[in-house]
Amino acid sequence: MESVMTRKGQVVVPVALRRKYGIAAGTRVVWIDTGTVIKLIPIPKDPVAALRGCSEEEDLTMSLLRDRKEDKKLEG
Repeated sequence: MESVMTRKGQVVVPVALRRKYGIAAGTRVVWIDTGTVIKLIPIPKDPVAALRGCSEEEDLTMSLLRDRKEDKKLEG
C-alpha cells in the first residue's frame, strides 16, 4: 500500500489499514522515529482495555524466572 504526502504534510491512511486497526476520524495516533523508520501507532480510546488479555498465551511466571536466571548469569 502506498500514499502520497500533500503540500500540507498530510497523508491518507489506506482504507484496508483503517479498517484493520480501527482508525476513524478523531482517532489519536503517536509517531515513533526509530532513527531508520517512522512508525504510526493508533492510540485506543481505552488503552487499558486494549491491553487486557494480551499475555494470555504466555506463562508470565516462567518468563520472569527465565529472565531472572539470565540476569544471575550476567552478574557472574
